[in-house]
Amino acid sequence: MPNPDRTVPETGMIVLAGRRYTVLRNFGDLPATIAPARVSMVAVDSHRRVHVLRRGPAPAVVFDADGRFLYSYGEGHVFDSHGITIDHQDRVFIVDRDAHQVLCFNLQGALLFALGERHRPSWEDPFNHPTKVAVASDGDIYVADGYGNARVHRFDRNGTLRSSFGSIGHGPGAFMTPHSILIDSHDHVLVCDRENDRVQVFDRQGGWLANLDGLCRPMDLCALPDGTILVTDQVPSLTAFSPDGVRLGRARPSLNGAHGIAADPHGGLYLAEIDPSSISKLTLV
Repeated sequence: MPNPDRTVPETGMIVLAGRRYTVLRNFGDLPATIAPARVSMVAVDSHRRVHVLRRGPAPAVVFDADGRFLYSYGEGHVFDSHGITIDHQDRVFIVDRDAHQVLCFNLQGALLFALGERHRPSWEDPFNHPTKVAVASDGDIYVADGYGNARVHRFDRNGTLRSSFGSIGHGPGAFMTPHSILIDSHDHVLVCDRENDRVQVFDRQGGWLANLDGLCRPMDLCALPDGTILVTDQVPSLTAFSPDGVRLGRARPSLNGAHGIAADPHGGLYLAEIDPSSISKLTLV
């Protein structure tokens, strides 16, 4: 999905925390019938299909692992694409930032349900320009919220609000733009606290546990099969942390800081870059 206004190297290689990756830029071939649009984030389903979230027509486009276009969905439902998450049941959660909603689709693109009132923001309650979703193994849904609020909301598997935590600020448990969210292998909730230059770690009830520091405006994060946490920021860099929060290494696979990151079941990575707008595929070698 290249940006014709900027020429970048098509391939490269990085080493991160003892892992060597080849980097293929401009992953994914769109058909001529789908207009280019700015990429926001990316997710991978259990079939290794790559779901690319875009801000424009055909909000979600799907490729196979070799970059061949398969189908698109979300047209008529998604107003302002921001975050995309695929849970262990292959449900696709798309965060519609400026519509103040979370939309849940099946893999065929049928809308299953929505959280939040469309185009009706709320102060401290769900939602006020939310950013991304994480789903726990028990089905609870956590939403980072976001550009207007400084909160994390926890819903049960049926979409009923259970609790919320967080406030505007700089101390432990406070946020300045909670931009992404993840549930790790310890069943902890990790939140990219972008303007505070950190990832905060919480228990499932919202109790603060620790910070992952040394970051510059962290944008998104993902977990590898062995529990390693990868955080992309605006240095631009990709930083690896152990499951216990120990920094393992750093690399520079993107040009201007990836807005989104996803891992496939084999440890490969996909980076969503807004400028230049493209997907980069990182393959273990």
